[in-house]
Amino acid sequence: MTPGITKELKVVFGENYHIDVEYKGFVVKTDQPVKDGGENTAPAPFDLFLVSLASCAGFYALAFCKERKIPTEGLGVTMTTERGEASRMIDRMTFIVDLPAGFPEKYRAAIAKAVDHCTVKAHMQRPPQFEIVVRP
Repeated sequence: MTPGITKELKVVFGENYHIDVEYKGFVVKTDQPVKDGGENTAPAPFDLFLVSLASCAGFYALAFCKERKIPTEGLGVTMTTERGEASRMIDRMTFIVDLPAGFPEKYRAAIAKAVDHCTVKAHMQRPPQFEIVVRP
């Protein structure tokens, strides 16, 4: 590993548009939709980006309840996205937290704040610098 690099993800090309990424002993599979030349056998990379946001928000909601010993049956998080007509980029992401029955009213604002601490979202709000290095 290059000095200063703390994490390394290795891209492995498969057939057609199947692309795997090796990371921390896991293999994350991706593909492209049929309309984009793929076979739709796995999520597309952008789908995984969205999934990472939703699962991160879910983690913070779940951890909030577990730390306070609040039953989690019925707890849910749904993320919706809205694209801009002109930009075709996502302009809004909304996280909807469905609280379990009997959730203490005094914690409603606190669980929203906990979900807002999602580290994936935090990295979007303070994005890293991107660098492309092409080697022979």
